[in-house]
Amino acid sequence: MKKALVVGGARSGKYIALLLNNNNYQVTLTDKNPVEYKQELEDKGITVIDKGHPESLLKIKYDLVVKNPGIKYTTKFIQALLALNYKIYSEVDVALTYAKNYKTLAITGTNGKTTTTTILDLMLKREFKRAFVAGNIGIPVSEIVYKNGLEAAYLALELSSFQLDGIFDLKPHIANITNLQEDHLDYYKSVEDYYLSKQRIYQNQDQDDYLLVNIDDERILKYLDKPKARQITYSLNKPSDIIINDNKVYYENNLLFDIKKIKLVGKHNIYNGIVASLMAYLSGVKVSNINAVMHSFKGVEHRIEFVNTILDTSFYNDSKSTNIESTIVALEAFDKPVILIAGGYDKNIAFDKLLDYKDKTKKVILFGETKEKLKKVFPKAYIVDNLQAAVNLAQKLSEKDDIVLFSPACASFDQFKDYEERGNLFIQYVNNLSV
Repeated sequence: MKKALVVGGARSGKYIALLLNNNNYQVTLTDKNPVEYKQELEDKGITVIDKGHPESLLKIKYDLVVKNPGIKYTTKFIQALLALNYKIYSEVDVALTYAKNYKTLAITGTNGKTTTTTILDLMLKREFKRAFVAGNIGIPVSEIVYKNGLEAAYLALELSSFQLDGIFDLKPHIANITNLQEDHLDYYKSVEDYYLSKQRIYQNQDQDDYLLVNIDDERILKYLDKPKARQITYSLNKPSDIIINDNKVYYENNLLFDIKKIKLVGKHNIYNGIVASLMAYLSGVKVSNINAVMHSFKGVEHRIEFVNTILDTSFYNDSKSTNIESTIVALEAFDKPVILIAGGYDKNIAFDKLLDYKDKTKKVILFGETKEKLKKVFPKAYIVDNLQAAVNLAQKLSEKDDIVLFSPACASFDQFKDYEERGNLFIQYVNNLSV
């Protein structure tokens, strides 16, 4: 029997272990932390070694090694495996080898991935009985395949750079890089390494596949590396395969959506809508279903999400903003200056670019690990200890018809489990404000 080593538990580790176990692998899962579902896996015959990675694991010969995307390649155990010449795969890559009948539509990029993938998933589900969403959006591909079988299906797949680093065989039918901005310099040696990781999404495509190319993004054009797929270009203001006329978006003379009818705010959401609509159209979704989703979709949680109006002040939750560019997009979505709440985990990124957007802020409240770095950009900003104090101060500083925007421009790991916990707490703090 072939042997597989799964490094890292979490949800993706659990389901790739179960999927491999179902496909005649003798599976060992190891995690430096306690594994909460240890007994469940052991009952299936899977070996679980938690609370550390013993060196004895390195003495076993494996046919396959799979790594959780959150584990850095620089960790001691991963380095030891690489030194033994193991190819270390992403859970996504391995899971899809068992789903050859799935038509995969893959989306990566710095910002816009989740919104675009969510819109696409809704369109696919309106048209097809077997349509799923997975990847960086929170559901492992292995879980989808394990639970839903191998029959033909459509898969809207969101991919992070961390997941793409372990990609060797992925061949999406349609692929897209939404945009490229500086990010994750706490993980990569250079911003170029980060940009190059994104190019892996199309490396195995051929002339039967499609690559959707945002020609408004100079970095995408610079780093595009000889794709073999058929390229379809899109732009908001340049000649491209997508035509925008009278605020209506067309492809091959088909009206994909009317910009005036979409409920999402911000120019960035036009880009997101174009990608989702194009992918759906190329997959056989009827234009009527594309229109219906685009004209009704109200957005994803934690992305410029309206929370409440308290004493004539509107509060917006943009906790999913984990980098500078996404905060700039959020600031540009409003037609007047806002009270900005920002700060969080330090990813070693300079915030100087925000200097050009100071006029989009009325007041700024900072907290978290990056508060002092951000203070250099916003010298008149208020400094507080935590998010709750920031929300309370924002209410005190606000005047009639003000907008309070929580858009951190930073990851959440300094004070929160993830951006979702951070966003949910923001919503809780806002709704607890006295009226």
